[in-house]
Order: sequence, then C-alpha cells, then structure tokens
Amino acid sequence: MSDRSGDWFNQALRNLEQAEASQADDRHEWACFAAQQAAELAVKALHLKRGQEAWGHSVARLLSELPEPAGPEIVDQGRVLDNFYVPTRYPNGHPEGPPFQHYGHLQSSEAIRYAGEIIEFVSSQMADQE
Repeated sequence: MSDRSGDWFNQALRNLEQAEASQADDRHEWACFAAQQAAELAVKALHLKRGQEAWGHSVARLLSELPEPAGPEIVDQGRVLDNFYVPTRYPNGHPEGPPFQHYGHLQSSEAIRYAGEIIEFVSSQMADQE
C-alpha cells in the first residue's frame, strides 16, 4: 500500500485555509466545520504515516488512538472541534434556528486556532517519522 499521508495532510492544510476564508466571509458555522475537518484529516494523515488505518470523525478519539497518544491539551482541543462536526451543518442540530445563528467570530477563531495547533502537532510528528 502506498503512503498517501502527504495527500491527507495537504488537504488538511487546504481545509484550514477554507476555515479562514469562511470566517472572513462571516460564515462562522462553515469556518468551524472546516476547522474540524482540517484537524480530522491531519490526524488521519499521521495514522497513515505510521502505517495504521483510522476510521471515524472524532478528532479527540483519533488523537487518543495514536501509538503514542497526544497530550491531554491537544486531545481537549480535539474535543472542542468534535462539537462542530454535526451541528454546524444541520438545522436540527440546535433546539431552534439554523446553524449560522449559533456561531460567530469567537467560535470560529477558537476552532481555527485549535485546528492549527493540531496540524502543527501532526506536522512535527510526521517529520519525526522521516
């Protein structure tokens, strides 16, 4: 099986760029979702780099399932991002109102920052694998 971890990591970087662009366009729900996706793909890239398959969408779980699990702060950042996987996209994800009414600059800034830190962690771990 060929190593596709670079493809997954590069898409993670692009998803983070999308999160930043969505935030700039006041589409904070999409910024939060894209940030979650960026972190998810980055962690899956690290699993692939280590010769493992990774399934699911929980960033915190994916980080915890690494052979050398990430530290508790990074896992907690994953937990925050996990909260943006479903409710940012579906009108029934909140008791009332569409997703865009529930997310603003505060949430998207935190999501982008956490995704960036997870991507930095993954990047350093992947570099150690070289």
